Amino acid sequence: MTQIEQFPLPGPGGPPTGGFLVIERMRELRAGWPSGEGVAVFNTAYLKVVERTAPDLGPTDREAALLGVRCAERYLSAAETAAAGGRPPECWRPLLPCRRHPRVRPLQFALSGLQAHVGHDLVLAVVDTCHTLDCEPPDLEGEFERVGELLALLEERIHDDLMPGPDLLEIADPLTHLVSSWCLERAREAAWSAARTLWRLRGFPSLAEEFRQRTDAGAGLVGRLLLTPCR
Repeated sequence: MTQIEQFPLPGPGGPPTGGFLVIERMRELRAGWPSGEGVAVFNTAYLKVVERTAPDLGPTDREAALLGVRCAERYLSAAETAAAGGRPPECWRPLLPCRRHPRVRPLQFALSGLQAHVGHDLVLAVVDTCHTLDCEPPDLEGEFERVGELLALLEERIHDDLMPGPDLLEIADPLTHLVSSWCLERAREAAWSAARTLWRLRGFPSLAEEFRQRTDAGAGLVGRLLLTPCR
């Protein structure tokens, strides 16, 4: 299977669902934000990936698509809350105060957004999907890997579109260090471990909420470091 199998098509004559509804909401956010600022940079990259993958998707099993859609919906909920002036999860907040910082580059905004999406949204999406399908995290391991393929495509898009060329970026440039210090694969591994732990804590609501908050804060800390001004 390929990355495009994360997003279902709407039924004949029906309203947009799944990935197509995700696309509509991302486009609405793009229209309301200045390009090149904060979450808008991540949203633009994410939208390009989803627009590229969803239209080619044929009929698919609802269960196979659910995790990818739940993950996207977690991001959209945070972004729409921020756009409305509300308080999004802690992991997304670092992108707001420095959205116009002259020494924070678009690549940093995008990677910080990807970190929040993997370190927080993906974790909760696994738990959401387990509740919906009445299954255990190991039952979703294959779907988790397929979502990981889409996230890898997103990371590739971010690097292709936003990474300065070698003529502009010296090896000693602080941005080079920041980019190389974050690894999507390690972030995904941590997200999978966190999701399984959070699922096991579901019978202990107070502990589960504390763990969720710690996960959110940890993702935010890494995201804030990725936004360190470079020049």
